[in-house]
Formats: sequence, C-alpha cells, structure tokens
Amino acid sequence: MTNEELLALTRRLSQQQFGRPFKHRVFFNRRLRTTGGRYHLRDHHIDINPKMAAAGPAVLRGVILHELCHYHLHLTGQDYHHRSRAFKALLKRVGGSRFAPAVQLQRGWLYRCQGCGVEVLRQRRFNTWRFRCARCGRRFKLLGRREVLK
Repeated sequence: MTNEELLALTRRLSQQQFGRPFKHRVFFNRRLRTTGGRYHLRDHHIDINPKMAAAGPAVLRGVILHELCHYHLHLTGQDYHHRSRAFKALLKRVGGSRFAPAVQLQRGWLYRCQGCGVEVLRQRRFNTWRFRCARCGRRFKLLGRREVLK
C-alpha cells in the first residue's frame, strides 16, 4: 500500500465514520516501532506504522480509526487523550482498536524443502547441498530474502 492509497482510505473512513473530512496528511513512518500510529498536535498529520498494513486490513482500519478519534476530538476542542470518556466513547462507537497488536516482521532467508515442502526462515544463508531437511532428508531450495510476519 502506498501513501496515496493510505490517504484515500483515511479520507473515506473519516467521512463514513465521523461525518467530517480529513484535511491533513497521513503517511507510513518506518521509524515507529512499538505504536500503531501517531497523531501530531501541531500540524495535525498522522503517522502509521507500516507493520499494521502488513498485519491485515482489519488491523490497519482499527489503527486509522484510533488516530482519527484523536484527530477529530482535538480539532473540535474536546479531550483527545486515551484516558478521557469522550475518546473511549467515540472509539467504541466507530469500532477502532484500543491497542495496536504486537506485530513483528522478521527478515531472513527463506528456504523450502523439495520433499515435504516445509518452509524455513534463517538469519544466515546456508549451503543447500550440505544441509538436509530433518523431516524427510531431502534438499532445500532457496526462495530468497523475505520479510515474514511473526
């Protein structure tokens, strides 16, 4: 998903769920590690963790709705903090996620056994002629460098 597609999705969700337009920027920020997204009070833009998009459309939708709750409450002058009743009620009404799920991308080399088809993700490359599958004894085939959700 690109930043333009994310912006279109955010604008559509804002109009459908809140009845108000989203007039600012939203984009993926790879530097986010432990949060699903972040709403900036000064310029009203939203950062989204790209791992949330990799986790699936339902997770991404929940995170966007969560950040839009902060956005719309702040712009209307209401209490936008997590602890406030207004935030909790609005979040429940629109169906946003209260917490971001623990999603971890693991990078490595992906191999598939040519016999039983089991896939193995390794940090380091290994010699496929030397090592065999422990299940069936056949050789592995290198599929390439991959990022896998864990």
